[in-house]
Amino acid sequence: MVLPHLRVQNANAVSSPLTHGFPSMTAFLGLMWALERRCRAAGLDLTFRAVGVVCHDHQEQVSDDWFVKSFRLTRNPIDKHGKTAAIVEEGRIHLELSLVFAVESERWLRDPDARQADTGTVAELVSQMRVAGGTIMPPENPTWHRYQPYSEPMHGEKRWESFRKLRMRWLPGFTLVSRDELIDTRLAELHEDDAEATRLDAWLSLCRINWRYETPEKDTAQARRDAWKHDRDGLGWIVPIPVGYGALGDVYPAGAVANARDASTPFRFVESLYSVGQWISPHRLHDPQQMLWYADSQPDNGLYRCRNDFLPTPEFDLFEASFD
Repeated sequence: MVLPHLRVQNANAVSSPLTHGFPSMTAFLGLMWALERRCRAAGLDLTFRAVGVVCHDHQEQVSDDWFVKSFRLTRNPIDKHGKTAAIVEEGRIHLELSLVFAVESERWLRDPDARQADTGTVAELVSQMRVAGGTIMPPENPTWHRYQPYSEPMHGEKRWESFRKLRMRWLPGFTLVSRDELIDTRLAELHEDDAEATRLDAWLSLCRINWRYETPEKDTAQARRDAWKHDRDGLGWIVPIPVGYGALGDVYPAGAVANARDASTPFRFVESLYSVGQWISPHRLHDPQQMLWYADSQPDNGLYRCRNDFLPTPEFDLFEASFD
């Protein structure tokens, strides 16, 4: 199910304590779960399995300084103690998104004609919700084809052909995929010079562009300029991303922790988990699962993660290298 070209105003641009520039995937998983509850309340037989996001446009609300930028903050309502409420997002971003949901429905299998009507109902429900804290604005021309929600069956022999057509409808745009394996690759590279390097060192190394000077064979001005090398060759548009939460302690019974937002749900103190993601164009996807994110909760291990099953192919790496 695809809800194309949603205009989201004032979404939360601060995705974690260390990253900003696009909402966390946990926000979109939360939207998916809230939407599923609303659909069931509306009598729709829909189960949402995963969500993908295609970003067509973005405008982070920051100052226009050349190098150091800061958020354009608003004066949010203060709490009873005269302090700013922590839950109010202060980093904002305007977005144009296409949301892609992996949906299961027994009703659609029995009655395929019900699919389009249910898709329209879901789009109406989403228009009443917030996306990553932002408000969905109505399209300028709601009757245009590009704004109409649609759904396509992703089973059977025509699955690949259907997806090939779908991905072209998401252009121009970029979708975020997981590249967890790059941390292991970078860690192995760091171990060649420093045996005590950790995964945190590898993650920090991927979060920045590392320049090194290699002594040139010829002592000319051009050779000295060319001697500066960076480590981004073949990586593409790599970004640090939060991928969920890790437990800091045991699970407390519901209501045991004072001032918790939900007194009916068991409580656990957590901290953000970080990995590496990559923005890629949808036309380079070969399977819908490559762009979809789903929840992977492992309470016994203290892990509550977002997962994505993207795996690069040799052709993918060659394509990336040709544009670096």
